[in-house]
Amino acid sequence: MKIFLKLLLTAVAVVILANILPGIVVNNYVTAVIVAVVISLLNMFVRPLLVFFTLPATIVTLGLFLFVINAIIILLAGKLVAGFVVSGFFSALLFSVLLSIFRSLLFSLLKEEKSK
Repeated sequence: MKIFLKLLLTAVAVVILANILPGIVVNNYVTAVIVAVVISLLNMFVRPLLVFFTLPATIVTLGLFLFVINAIIILLAGKLVAGFVVSGFFSALLFSVLLSIFRSLLFSLLKEEKSK
């Protein structure tokens, strides 16, 4: 149940960011949910491979290359999902950074208090 709630919160973040940022277009709310699912799947399967193969570049740049990997994931989601348009690399980079921030803020609302 929590997974579906996280996907819906990610879709809400995608819609909000698409309305704020130029260069990012989401046609409707169903497309936003599909984008959330595709980004989750890409982060699960493709991102570890990209991190592994670009490990030397990540080490040399002290981890800053991970931002580039996140932007590549967003660009790939833009190619895979009809109705989700990302105009360029820098739009994808800004979108990925802000999406991470929004997701962490929204997911912090889901945290359960642990009883001692």
